[in-house]
Amino acid sequence: MSGPVVYLIRHAHAGDRTTWHGDDSQRPLSEKGWRQARGLVNVIPRNPPLRRVLSSSSLRCIQTVEPLAQVHGVSVEIDDRLLEGADPVDALALLGHELAIGGAVAACSHGDVIPGVLDLLRSKGVPLDGPFTWPKGSTWVLEGRDGGGVVRARYLATSQAN
Repeated sequence: MSGPVVYLIRHAHAGDRTTWHGDDSQRPLSEKGWRQARGLVNVIPRNPPLRRVLSSSSLRCIQTVEPLAQVHGVSVEIDDRLLEGADPVDALALLGHELAIGGAVAACSHGDVIPGVLDLLRSKGVPLDGPFTWPKGSTWVLEGRDGGGVVRARYLATSQAN
């Protein structure tokens, strides 16, 4: 991949929301989720190295990308434009800004924001390669052009560890 890229990741498995008794933003990854998070290290290329790792402030998102951030020698940075319930227009603006800067970035979000971003891209005529799906722990690769803009989005098959 020669142009800028954003790896848009759905948080890994965090157990059943209905059985969690605390603040949902503090719901941690399950054992399956930790396996998925560690698996991302083998799915996201190390070259070019990630210049940033962004995440929703939800613990399950932060934990999903912690192994990636560690391998790439960067910190997880919180951005609430990736938070569950966020406006996909705002999330896409963030991702577009990162593409305009260049390099490789990972961003972890939720199961409502990701399809919203994909729908916006499709409405702008951006080709979406792969199944229109976003299971927990999965990744969409947003490929950009120098100076900004998404030119293609493709589903990156990931190991959905049991």
